[in-house]
Amino acid sequence: MKITLTSIPVNDQGQAIAFYTDKLGFVKKEDIAMGEHRWLTVTAPEGAPGVELLLEPLAFPPAQEYYKTLFEAGIPAAQFETDELDREVEKMKTLGVVFRGEPQEMDEVRYVIFEDSCGNIICLTQKDRS
Repeated sequence: MKITLTSIPVNDQGQAIAFYTDKLGFVKKEDIAMGEHRWLTVTAPEGAPGVELLLEPLAFPPAQEYYKTLFEAGIPAAQFETDELDREVEKMKTLGVVFRGEPQEMDEVRYVIFEDSCGNIICLTQKDRS
């Protein structure tokens, strides 16, 4: 068994594809019209081959309330990993990404929290590989 697709809810798919490709460097994989929404996925060039992130429209009212509450509470909806946290943070800052503080350390992990401009908070981590 393996993970090939996971999703993150977004309140605007157009804004989401721009953010995830232009600011995070992900690559658009699928973009299929499905009525008023799209089957819209991205992949991470540095990630595991075949794994896609679905930028899923946040259209179900109870889910909208749930993710709004997570956002307001500062709870990440997803977590991504990098081998170079400081480099990624600096690059993302120059691209206008909004961070909620500076990188922190917790045991063997460094992390930073940022907003994806589509209604989510994301945690970016770097594990100590020593």
